[in-house]
Amino acid sequence: MNNPQESPIADSLIAAARDAMAQAYAPYSHFSVGAAILGESGRIHAGANVENAAYPQGQCAEASAIGAMILAGDRSVRAIVVMGGQPGDGRLCTPCGGCRQRLREFAKPDTPIHVCGPEGLRRTFTLEELLPHSFGPDNLDF
Repeated sequence: MNNPQESPIADSLIAAARDAMAQAYAPYSHFSVGAAILGESGRIHAGANVENAAYPQGQCAEASAIGAMILAGDRSVRAIVVMGGQPGDGRLCTPCGGCRQRLREFAKPDTPIHVCGPEGLRRTFTLEELLPHSFGPDNLDF
């Protein structure tokens, strides 16, 4: 899926991820990342990566956004934007493996993950494309 539907929501998610990326704390890698989640309520929850001198104690932007979503009372991800990289470099800043699993806890397999650079959308994936045959809450008998 390379061309997501254009919408004010998508524009708002991209803007929120861009704003979050600008607030990232990345003094070691110098690689700022922002993320913005659309929760089931329609609210947008943003997060940025926060590095730590005691690597690997930092936090990814997606994990920060999930925490903000939970704090605000939402429990499901309808869509997410992840933004990283330099303008025009074309590289994809997809969620790391740990964040893919974190997203799996709150998102469905068809949840869109919009991967952006500072200039905007680079590519869209579904969670299933990034984390096929995943293990999640539905695998447990509770």
